[in-house]
Amino acid sequence: MRTRLLFAALALSIGMPASAALAPGAAAPDFTAVGASAGKPFTVSLKAALKKGPVVLYFFPAAFTGGCNAEAHAFAEAMPDFTAAGATVIGMTAGNVDQLERFSAEHCAGKFAVAAASPAVIKGYDVLLKKPDGTATTITSRTSFVIAPNGKVLFAHTDMKPADHIRLTLEAVRKYKASRRG
Repeated sequence: MRTRLLFAALALSIGMPASAALAPGAAAPDFTAVGASAGKPFTVSLKAALKKGPVVLYFFPAAFTGGCNAEAHAFAEAMPDFTAAGATVIGMTAGNVDQLERFSAEHCAGKFAVAAASPAVIKGYDVLLKKPDGTATTITSRTSFVIAPNGKVLFAHTDMKPADHIRLTLEAVRKYKASRRG
């Protein structure tokens, strides 16, 4: 039943872009979350990741769904580009969190961590997926953020279609890196 509701919510919202409420310039809420990397349990800390450089924090509705599988695979394929730009990628979801270890190994190819988004993180980033009538679901929207090492949001993009998330976040990271050189 839960799976059918999840797919119904996704089907209703596909192709309905919206802007992320946590806008560029806002302070990104800090968090520590339980997750997985390369199939192993892993604790994800935004504060620790920001010490290394900018962070691409992307929220996705649920592990092992078509769009989320494709998005994770695309981020994994682009990891050499993100690494070259000095960025860390972290995926977060409220859906199917019991499957994150397997998802991190299979669809993220062990190249970046994925974590369970707590209700506080979901509220802080305002990424609760809503149906077209405005009622809330229990899963996260497909929203990507680029966060500067100082904790400020540089870029935010919400769109249930995964296609542009990788390209747009990589552009934002590269723009940030270029601004630091000049």
